[in-house]
Amino acid sequence: MLPALPGVGFKPDHFGDIRNGAAEIGFFEIHAENYMGAGGLPHAQLAAIRADYPLSIHGVGLSIGGARGLDPDHLDRLRSLCERYEPDSFSEHLAWSSHGADFLNDLLPLPYTEETLAVVCAHVDLVQSVLRRKMLLENPATYLCFAQSTIPETEFLTEVARRTGCGLLLDVNNVFVSCTNHGTDPRAWLAAFPLHLAGEIHLGGHDAEDLPSGPLLIDSHGAAIADPVWALYAEVMAMAGPLPTLVEWDNNLPDWPVLAAEAARAGTILAAAQAGLAKRGAGLARAS
Repeated sequence: MLPALPGVGFKPDHFGDIRNGAAEIGFFEIHAENYMGAGGLPHAQLAAIRADYPLSIHGVGLSIGGARGLDPDHLDRLRSLCERYEPDSFSEHLAWSSHGADFLNDLLPLPYTEETLAVVCAHVDLVQSVLRRKMLLENPATYLCFAQSTIPETEFLTEVARRTGCGLLLDVNNVFVSCTNHGTDPRAWLAAFPLHLAGEIHLGGHDAEDLPSGPLLIDSHGAAIADPVWALYAEVMAMAGPLPTLVEWDNNLPDWPVLAAEAARAGTILAAAQAGLAKRGAGLARAS
């Protein structure tokens, strides 16, 4: 289990800075597919990071929502990676990214139907069986809605967790991006989300385009976290209490101090949530 502290995605560009003192970082996260080779510098650096910090492995290529079965070779490589590093957490996306033998290098949306629910649950069950560990499933950033959908997204995620025993990864930026794109209320979405099932939080930056139909937000992971996302995150932490929180910045990578400052901002909010939790606990103790 990850500590309820701020973490960042590990990037080799920052290895020297990290080794020179990243004491305020609670954990590091990697994308599984970047470490499926046998050795070399990537694994040498990751082993050094793992020796000093908790590690989260985040998959981007399992295609959990794909209509066909999971790629057994990919799943086997993932199992080997988890056995090698024994991460404190493993997570994947509620999305699909493959069709037959073709891999599309994207996280594509799903219609939320009973048929899709059965497919996703079967795939989550298989992943957890092969890895012999509980996984977290992340809510996606989406840019369209399916007319076929019959299950609200939060209910779909809740039901997957109920049927499989998996946990959930709440990406607050994805909530803001999706709700803005669909003209819905992110606070209403969060009110319907089962916070007690969340094992990790993701925060990231997005890009915005102005279209005739209104703003279009793109989950780019290439910019600082937007103020409305910080506000939502603070509200979620006040409700749920502190949770492990990852700052994602994968593109247009900044210098280490910039990324560390984003993590420190998350840490301030986590500390406030912890103080609020302690205050509520003290109040309940006095009342009893």
